[in-house]
Amino acid sequence: MEQYAVEMLHITKRFPGIIANDDITLQLKKGEIHALLGENGAGKSTLMSVLFGLYEPEEGEIRINGKPARIKNPNDANDLGIGMVHQHFKLVECFSVLDNIILGVEPVDSLSFLRKKRAREKVMEMSRKWGLHVNPDALISDVTVGMQQRTEILKMLYRENDILIFDEPTAVLTPQEIDELMQIMKNLAAEGKSILFISHKLNEIMAVADRCSVLRKGKYIGTVNIADTTKAELSRMMVGRDVKFAVDKEEARIGGEVLKVEHMTVASKQHANDAVKDVSFTVRQGEIVCIAGIDGNGQSELVYGLTGLESLKSGTITLCGKNITKAPIRRRSRFGMSHIPEDRHKHGLVLDYSLEDNMVLQRYFEPEFTNSAGFLKRKAIRSYAERLIEQYDVRSGQGPITMARSMSGGNQQKAIVAREIDKGPELLVAVQPTRGLDVGAIEYIHQQIVAQRDAGKAVLLVSLELDEVMNVSDRILVMYEGEIVGEFDPKQVTVEELGLYMAGAKRMEVEA
Repeated sequence: MEQYAVEMLHITKRFPGIIANDDITLQLKKGEIHALLGENGAGKSTLMSVLFGLYEPEEGEIRINGKPARIKNPNDANDLGIGMVHQHFKLVECFSVLDNIILGVEPVDSLSFLRKKRAREKVMEMSRKWGLHVNPDALISDVTVGMQQRTEILKMLYRENDILIFDEPTAVLTPQEIDELMQIMKNLAAEGKSILFISHKLNEIMAVADRCSVLRKGKYIGTVNIADTTKAELSRMMVGRDVKFAVDKEEARIGGEVLKVEHMTVASKQHANDAVKDVSFTVRQGEIVCIAGIDGNGQSELVYGLTGLESLKSGTITLCGKNITKAPIRRRSRFGMSHIPEDRHKHGLVLDYSLEDNMVLQRYFEPEFTNSAGFLKRKAIRSYAERLIEQYDVRSGQGPITMARSMSGGNQQKAIVAREIDKGPELLVAVQPTRGLDVGAIEYIHQQIVAQRDAGKAVLLVSLELDEVMNVSDRILVMYEGEIVGEFDPKQVTVEELGLYMAGAKRMEVEA
């Protein structure tokens, strides 16, 4: 008889207004990599949260290594050898990387004194072994999203768990880091660990998984052997229709200058060197300019400086002919800038607000939503939110009144994209706009970005996804160590050539 590491039998989990998991059965074999695929809001993260003890199911049974298990909380899960890397990281921002990794399992001596040196040595050894490079002394609040991801993975490996859950682990990693992580997962499986891998990225599932189970709208669709299926078949199972993987767009009709950045320098919070060094470029009407690069090469700081989240050390920013170098964020928004941020929780949403309140965060003071006495027009806000929810297919349990925190990551992302594009900006700054989205949603977001460009708007796209960089952009700027080291036409450059510039092996002098 087949020996399963995990059996989730007939699991049902309900939330107000929604059945997140509807009679789902999932079986993970020992030593296999089992992918879990589904659209945003299909119930994947909920199912894994049930396994990890964050939720208790209303119905169903969980068996670990053939024995029934009652998992009431994550400590129970850890005791059973289950570890989880969450899509939205569970890290303490004011703690160091090392403190986060050892939190809850701190090594102590016989007198209960903390033995941090021993923990540090173990973490650095694991970091070297698995290629998960981190700075153990950096504060989580200061490190890139990529390093936060690596911290989460090390946190799980430090506890020596045998059943590993990866919830969208590659959403914030570069192509090279993704390849490394895929290899790490294969090595872990070869060592006998059993892996559940939630992903929207069909290429990754095809490359690394042994089997794949598909969920759609909370229901179990089926399980297939990866060796016997195709990307097209998986996407059809996931969204119930055929999905186009190529981006349809006509030749760009380029107009006047919308954004002009001259000699921008932004200081780094992590080290003495500047994060952005004397960068100049322009973005014009009717074009999508993409900033490509490996995570941590100044892209985040460039966007912070551009959008007003950080002040510049030097340089000027001009938007539609107006100098906005020192303008506050609201004024930049009023002048025609929209921003889809890299970190949707930190800069995109107020998680404890309702979906409808998040939809009008930057516009609530406009006459459309506030009357002359200064009171909010609740009816107008509700109908506006309902229109955007319908148009962008934002799925949530209770519609406009759903608390943002309770929504799936992909639907939170769709809500931000809807809000920023609907403002009708002159310049759309989109940072990782499709991070954590399924193929159907990615197809839709790309169409919206191209529609902005075709309407004569300027788009600055910052992406770590090379497929997105190559397919969506009209012009590519490569950043390396805070400088722009290359400018390319996506039709005339290869991914390999881009990779050399991204890694710092080549550079060209770029004229602004």
